[in-house]
Amino acid sequence: MRLFLFIQEGRQKLEVRILGAHSGEAKGLRMTSILIDGVIALDAGSLTASLSLREQQKIRAILLTHHHFDHSRDLVTLAANGAFFKSPVEVFTLAQTLEIVKDCLLDGKIYTDFSKWPSEKRPFLMHRIIEPLKPQSIQGYEVLPVPVQHELASVGFQVISKDGRSLFYTGDTGPGISDCWQYISPKLLISEVSGPDTSRDYFKRIGHLSPALLKDALMQFRQTRGYLPRVVVIHIPPSHQAEVEREIKIVARQLGTRIDIGREGMKIKL
Repeated sequence: MRLFLFIQEGRQKLEVRILGAHSGEAKGLRMTSILIDGVIALDAGSLTASLSLREQQKIRAILLTHHHFDHSRDLVTLAANGAFFKSPVEVFTLAQTLEIVKDCLLDGKIYTDFSKWPSEKRPFLMHRIIEPLKPQSIQGYEVLPVPVQHELASVGFQVISKDGRSLFYTGDTGPGISDCWQYISPKLLISEVSGPDTSRDYFKRIGHLSPALLKDALMQFRQTRGYLPRVVVIHIPPSHQAEVEREIKIVARQLGTRIDIGREGMKIKL
């Protein structure tokens, strides 16, 4: 009986898998995408580059934070494979994001319009509009889109499993992310850091974080929520990997908390 209970508890854990942890590509490094329990993808920068066909077929929903290419590219490559899968995939986006994705990725000019493939009546990509701060159930998870500071309309996502295990993924964001903290209480925070502190002023202007800006946001999180979650940093440009890692170690030491650098293939169980 004890063995049975152990197995059951193990199955309840929320598995978070980092598919792509970078804002660009190089050998072994892929663009931003996260997989939850094999069925929900947060952003689509590297879905097909990371997953076997069998794993791709298990995806039931994709939550897009915004339309930028490093977050949306593999919508078309997944759909190219998915036209031969048994079940479609729901793609949840802001209305503004969907408009750009349709105009640029699904316009039928460079690649097939997969919003109408294999047929208009039964497309593989089924679009669903989300509204900020309006929670909804997606594949049995409670999902809350939270508006974040970026150079264009963007949201982060809090995802909560049936048994209350939770994470928040910021997507691309910058100073002002602390406005989100009042709405969320995750066990795991997956945050972007888009480069070293030498670019801090530039990131402030365009809506991204450096290690020092992340430190400020985490200090505000602790002040607002009374604790710090486990933190994983992604969206690092390949050319600045080592520099960002050094600066993140300093931030973690200053805050007295754990901050991990996200890597392709990393698995986290909550």
